[in-house]
Amino acid sequence: MSLDSFLDNYPKKELVMKDNMYKCSYEILELIFYANQLENEPKMAVQKQIVSKLSMLDFYLERSYKLHFISEKQCLNKSNELLVMTKMIYGWIKNG
Repeated sequence: MSLDSFLDNYPKKELVMKDNMYKCSYEILELIFYANQLENEPKMAVQKQIVSKLSMLDFYLERSYKLHFISEKQCLNKSNELLVMTKMIYGWIKNG
């Protein structure tokens, strides 16, 4: 949800990337809720989808930085947040 205020300052010409980032972040949240309802085997597949979506968000951040839509500091802060979330998901996968 921290991306909401972050994306408000995106250029209007980059509406597609902004929308993709919104969509990806909400899909991650939806998949987390969904995985909490599942048993072990199908849960792992959903958890791996979450990791994949986190990687996509990281890609969007890197691209945004390279296109000068965000500063290096913003990119590093958000990337670190994604790294923490990724570590949490891997811990979740490991603990079953």
